[in-house]
Amino acid sequence: MRLTTKGRFAVTAMIDLALRQNAGPVTLAAISQRQQISLSYLEQLFGKLRRNGLVESTRGPGGGYTLGRESSSITIAEIITSVDEAMDATSCGGKENCNGGEAGRCMTHDLWSKLNARMSEFLGSVSLQDMVEEQLAKGVHIEAKPMLKKAIAPMQVVKPIRINAPNSVFALGGAAFAK
Repeated sequence: MRLTTKGRFAVTAMIDLALRQNAGPVTLAAISQRQQISLSYLEQLFGKLRRNGLVESTRGPGGGYTLGRESSSITIAEIITSVDEAMDATSCGGKENCNGGEAGRCMTHDLWSKLNARMSEFLGSVSLQDMVEEQLAKGVHIEAKPMLKKAIAPMQVVKPIRINAPNSVFALGGAAFAK
């Protein structure tokens, strides 16, 4: 199986989101900071997750992301495939042309195909809720949602002092000759 950082980061971010969504929408900036994942990379991943119905977005102040469905109904396999991550251990991508341009499968094609089936079966059997419960059992600390900053009291507006003086070299020269 060729599981790259795309699939790993998507699963990690979804676990983070599922752990904290009871306090309201979770921002990608907060996930980025906690999980040390680039914010722009998370934006790309969450765009795909949203298009596949795994997350929903809320705009505006207090906005962020929430799960699109119950965490118990989202599988790890769904998360990985939603971000276009192929779960394939064959060298031919399942096309059965393992020997390059030559027709036919390589001697180990069936082995890798069976591994693909087992991986898909395993990742399809693990729910996001299972991963959340595992993290909670490990004692992961979930901080309370940060309080919103209070509005700053308006400051008294001070009017600028108006000086009646020339504002350019030409005006200065004209002022000197006028007297």
